[in-house]
Amino acid sequence: MPEEFSFGGSQKKIVITGPESCGKTTLSIELAKILKCSVVPEMARDYLNNIDRAYVYEDLYEIAIWQMIREDSLLPKKASRISDTDLLTLKIWSLEKFGKCDPRIENEFVLRKPKLYLLCAPDVPWKSDPLRENADDRKRLYERYKSELDAYHYPYIEISGLGEERMTNAIEQMKAFFSNK
Repeated sequence: MPEEFSFGGSQKKIVITGPESCGKTTLSIELAKILKCSVVPEMARDYLNNIDRAYVYEDLYEIAIWQMIREDSLLPKKASRISDTDLLTLKIWSLEKFGKCDPRIENEFVLRKPKLYLLCAPDVPWKSDPLRENADDRKRLYERYKSELDAYHYPYIEISGLGEERMTNAIEQMKAFFSNK
């Protein structure tokens, strides 16, 4: 396991993002242990598991509301945290699935800029799951995430590797990023 380190005294929000089944949740949980901070879990999975129908466009804004509530209410405002996805995922998901995105999601995405995104490469094996839709499209979606982050000039580092190597890569890149800030 990589050594523990702190990512600073001031509040920092780090978002783990990327296409489906690229290790976001695992990385979020493990990094939070190392960084001794909290994880804001992904809301979409809980929401979709609790509706008794196929999701529709309007559900994505509902998911966004619940994701923001989790982010804002579960943790003190000044606490550092790792978010297992954020509104970027909902924005891309909405554009991919419905060809449009609710402007409220886009506005909140701009207002809630984190200190850093960790963009997970789709180099981990696909794990099938009833909620996952893009087994054969992860590389293209990964590029879409990069394009969105670049378009907004949001800071991100790309995370790749399997298991311990992935975690070590994330820690080393985060150390370098925060030492330059």
